[in-house]
Amino acid sequence: MKLSVCYIVFNGERIIGKSIGSVYDIADEIIVVDSFSTDKTEEICTGFSKVKFIQKKFEGFGSQKNYTLAQASGEWILFLDSDEVPDATAVQAIKDILNNSNPPYKVYHIHFNNILLNKTIKYGGWGNVWRERFFKKGHGKYSDDLVHESFITQDKIGKLPGNIDHYTYKSIAHHVEKINSYTQLMAEKKVANGKKVSMIKVIFSPFFDFIKTYFFKLGFLDGIAGFYISISGAFYTFLKYIKINEILRFK
Repeated sequence: MKLSVCYIVFNGERIIGKSIGSVYDIADEIIVVDSFSTDKTEEICTGFSKVKFIQKKFEGFGSQKNYTLAQASGEWILFLDSDEVPDATAVQAIKDILNNSNPPYKVYHIHFNNILLNKTIKYGGWGNVWRERFFKKGHGKYSDDLVHESFITQDKIGKLPGNIDHYTYKSIAHHVEKINSYTQLMAEKKVANGKKVSMIKVIFSPFFDFIKTYFFKLGFLDGIAGFYISISGAFYTFLKYIKINEILRFK
C-alpha cells in the first residue's frame, strides 16, 4: 500500500535531510509544507525526487498539519517533524504493515528518544513519550490548536516497534528561542479560550513545575541535562503565564 511521509517545517535544515533519508526507500511520496524558511530547507528537500515541496503561511500547528494531510495521496501516513529520525526497527515495522493487507490496527504510536545536549533523556517526563505518527488516511486528524495540537482518532491504537530519535534543539540558544516562540503561541491560545491567571499562579507555578520534574519525575538522574530540563521547564511555565497576564492587561 502507498505511503505518504508528511512534514511541516520552518528552518529545518539541521536534520531534515537525515530524516527524509531514513524513510526515503519506503515512501511513495514525501509532502513538505514549509512556512517560508530562510535557511537551506527548500534546497535540501527538493534535492530528493520524491518530495513535493509546498510553501504556505503558518496559521497554527494543527491547521498546518491538517492541510498537509489533505495534500497526501497515500493510503498510509507517516507524520514526522524535521528533527525526527525513525530508526531501522521502526522503518522495517512500517514496511511490514504496508505489506500486510489486514494489519491489526489503523493507528500506531511510537516511542520517542528525546535527545538534548548530546544525551538521550530518560527521566523528567521526557523518557516515556509515545506519539501517534503512523496511521491510515482517514482514521485520524489533528486538533486545530495554535500550538500543542493533539491527534484525534476513534480507532484503537497499536504500538509500533522501534523508536523515533528526536534531536530536540541544536543548542541552548536555539532552545531558548523556541521557548519564547512556543510560550507566545500558548499564551495567545489560552487567552482565546478564556484563560485567566492570578499573580499567585505566575509566581508559584514555576517552582512547583521544577520540583515535579526534577524530584518527583526523577529528572536529577539525567545529570546536568536533567537539571537544565527542569529549570527550562519552569521558565517555560513562567513565561507562558506572564505572557497571558500581559495580553490581558493590554487587550
